[in-house]
Amino acid sequence: MTTRITRRTALAGITTAGLAAPVFVRSASAQAAQVVLYTSNPAQAVEAVTDVARKALPNIKVSTVTGGSGQLLRRIEAEAAKTQADVFWTSSANTLGAFKQFYEPYKVKDADAILPALRHPENLWTAANMHVAVLMVNTAQIGGLPAPKTYADLLDPKFKGKLIIADPANSSTGYTILWGIEKLLGADGLKALANNVKQTASAPTVLRSVAQGEFPVGLTFESNAYGYVAGGQKEISLVYPADGTFTTPEFYTLIKGAPGGTAARQVCDLLASKDVQTALLEIAFRRPVRTDIEVGKIVKLPELSTIKVFATDEADAAAQRKSFLERWAALAAAAGN
Repeated sequence: MTTRITRRTALAGITTAGLAAPVFVRSASAQAAQVVLYTSNPAQAVEAVTDVARKALPNIKVSTVTGGSGQLLRRIEAEAAKTQADVFWTSSANTLGAFKQFYEPYKVKDADAILPALRHPENLWTAANMHVAVLMVNTAQIGGLPAPKTYADLLDPKFKGKLIIADPANSSTGYTILWGIEKLLGADGLKALANNVKQTASAPTVLRSVAQGEFPVGLTFESNAYGYVAGGQKEISLVYPADGTFTTPEFYTLIKGAPGGTAARQVCDLLASKDVQTALLEIAFRRPVRTDIEVGKIVKLPELSTIKVFATDEADAAAQRKSFLERWAALAAAAGN
């Protein structure tokens, strides 16, 4: 069903490396049966979706272009005069909101199974899953340091050079966490964190760096870190900060002028389906947003009701994105990042 290898050959260069790439052309006959999915999700999440799609949508071919959420959204912006993507999957609203002029309203078929709060009021985007921010800790590499229990613990100078996070300009993971930390701990807290943390280009690098022991603590999302726990890496643990952590739905959207037309809308419907959301939980540990799926019956993750959550305003985060990124970039530069 997927044509990722063929398409990647044709689209050599469309990765997290940058925006430059050859433009591909769809023939009229392929237009109704081919969908190009720009996705920031890891391979196991993409495979979970395409495995379901192979059976549910046998007459549609899905090609994937991968990269960081911010990088892909900037690519969509650059391609607005000649749209290449059909569907973007996924990012937090705090990042999506800065690019909403490039989306087309669409109410998915199973919208009623998703809480209204998790759908854009004008149907510009729909939630695909719920993320919880965590500290991914490699207990074999933390040495004599006490394992952090709160975000405030990370401000201790003892953690300088021990922490890693994704660049918020490229990653909605990084943006969600850093925005939340500033709201939780204030501007001084954000500055102190900038002095301690190493910034990297993408969210997957955070995971690999902690898993391989290069950094003892990574600031990331639960679903991404839990894969290492489920995979048997016993030195990896997930900490849900006791001073409150951040939750954010991740959304997908239909791109304005999507060349895939009806087929693109069918893929949007599929992403909201119970089959896909169950598969994403089983395989990629993504918390579903449907009201008819019980997390605890499928994977060993804590119920959301047991986690202390520090509420943040997604709309405000989207509106203040540019100024926050400028502020963070200055702090990171001053810290030598």
